Amino acid sequence: MKSRLPRWLVRNFSTFLLALILGLIVWVAAVTSADPNQEQIYSVTVDMIGLASNLEITSDLPDKLRLTLLAPRSILDQIEKETGAIQAWVDLSGLESGVHTMPMQYQIDSRFRPVRTVAIDPGTVTITLEELISKTLPIRTEVTGEPTLGYQASPPEWSHAQVTVSGRASQVEQVVTVKTSLSISGAEETIERNLNLFAYDEAGNVVSGVILTPSEIGVVQTITLKGGYRNMVVKVVTTGQVANGYRQTSISVSPPNVMVFSANPAVVDQLPGYVETNPLDLNGSFDDIETILGLNLPEGVSVIGDPNVLVQVGIAAMEGNLKIIRLVETIGLHPELQAKVAPDSVDVILFGPLPELDALAETDVRVVVDLTGLEAGMHQLTPQVVILPERIRAEAVSPQNIEVEITPVGEATPTSAP
Repeated sequence: MKSRLPRWLVRNFSTFLLALILGLIVWVAAVTSADPNQEQIYSVTVDMIGLASNLEITSDLPDKLRLTLLAPRSILDQIEKETGAIQAWVDLSGLESGVHTMPMQYQIDSRFRPVRTVAIDPGTVTITLEELISKTLPIRTEVTGEPTLGYQASPPEWSHAQVTVSGRASQVEQVVTVKTSLSISGAEETIERNLNLFAYDEAGNVVSGVILTPSEIGVVQTITLKGGYRNMVVKVVTTGQVANGYRQTSISVSPPNVMVFSANPAVVDQLPGYVETNPLDLNGSFDDIETILGLNLPEGVSVIGDPNVLVQVGIAAMEGNLKIIRLVETIGLHPELQAKVAPDSVDVILFGPLPELDALAETDVRVVVDLTGLEAGMHQLTPQVVILPERIRAEAVSPQNIEVEITPVGEATPTSAP
């Protein structure tokens, strides 16, 4: 029995083999017809890994990899549904600055089998890497223009003297200077400002794409009056009264302040804080007045610029008006300070019903200037008129501004010139 079985197998082996192959073909055909193989293109996000911290990619890179796969339809459907089934990347580990051609790498989750890659686009990518560097440069600062005539500028105080320029080597190496500019044209007071910094190449062009640390610089530019100069309020002097049945509605002067000068600074310092115009006669006026008046200046004192001012007086048919003179009161002054007002009185033009104007008491109209929060020094302020009768209002105050000198209690104040 043992000797006959091997001979039987040998004689029928080809028949068994043919039957096995035919069975396998039938099985594959059945499986394929139920879940046929198909091709499908997938777009996969490409990650850049391993980039050194001192390098930056400067070339344009594809952000997607097109991968054509061949697999049964059921496998392709699973890949489509599951996020992260395919991963793609370019490994930049160990690379230095320069141009590199790197293979596109990808991986399909091992759960999805069988699957075959038909095509990959792109297969490689050309990457340009540039070194990131930094350097320190002095900040070039400049001040342009001149302050208003009579004022002077002290050396400015800048918050920083140096700046760090960082970025790509090709851009940082272009930078030869970092600078900023402050204009003081027409300035009459101290300037405190933050200014942007800009990087320039050798040809004077702005270099973009670099990081400046700090990106801006602070500056304090002190502006003060020169010796012998003084900015003073203009007070219009009027005489007479407008015609009966008419009232003065307003009075203004342009400019409201003038710059005066004396070769002897002490003379200017002793002025009362205002200059008067030559008298304007209002006697019998019944219409608006617009005229040019000269200034009544002490000997040795001159005006910088035009020595004349434009005075405008509004006159209208009146219901009732009254021009009064009131001393200027100060309020809100700190108890450790004292104040001197110049001029110490102002003209107030009131308008309202005549009976109420006629019945006004001295205490019904006050002129006050609020000194709350002010420190020692010279201040030009606008006085406020406080009127008790509700139907009477102040049409105009002359001068519109007054000068207030605030000093510590016990400190002597200069004596005004007569």
